Amino acid sequence: MQRVVHVSITNPSEDSPFEYFSSKARLERALIESGLSYAILRPAVLFGKEDILVNNIAWVLRRLPVFGVFGNGEYRLQPIYVDDLAKLAFEQGQQTDNTIIDAIGPETFTYRALVQAIGESIGVRRRILSVPPAFGYATGWLIGQLMGDVTITRAEIQGLMADLLYTDSPPVGTTA
Repeated sequence: MQRVVHVSITNPSEDSPFEYFSSKARLERALIESGLSYAILRPAVLFGKEDILVNNIAWVLRRLPVFGVFGNGEYRLQPIYVDDLAKLAFEQGQQTDNTIIDAIGPETFTYRALVQAIGESIGVRRRILSVPPAFGYATGWLIGQLMGDVTITRAEIQGLMADLLYTDSPPVGTTA
């Protein structure tokens, strides 16, 4: 059986002003038009032992006296545990029906609440400040330079703030 299980992103759109979201939409369309059997999985944010976003937030919380969220921090995201996504991908690989699934976990956070939850889980309390996105990006860029890594991109900030990491779909992941 030939089947493609493609990992995309929540809310892809060919009309999106964000290249990542528009390119994912074009790739989805190409897969759908290919005639192959497919499952398209659309996760918002992954979390697990070696994820990037959560670990970068934890790193900053451990080392800086304050944490800045872009704008008001009230935009939403729905993380899915990496093992839940892997299980879903395996299960979908065994199916034959074409499907598109928003691969989200059981919890919805605002970005501000996610930062607070990460701080609580690592035992660190920090003041969370609202900062202009450009300032937040510049700070993230500077931290990235010091770490020798990319901590956040402008596109990631724009996608977060546009609420594109949230859907109205029921969760498929079970790990909180």
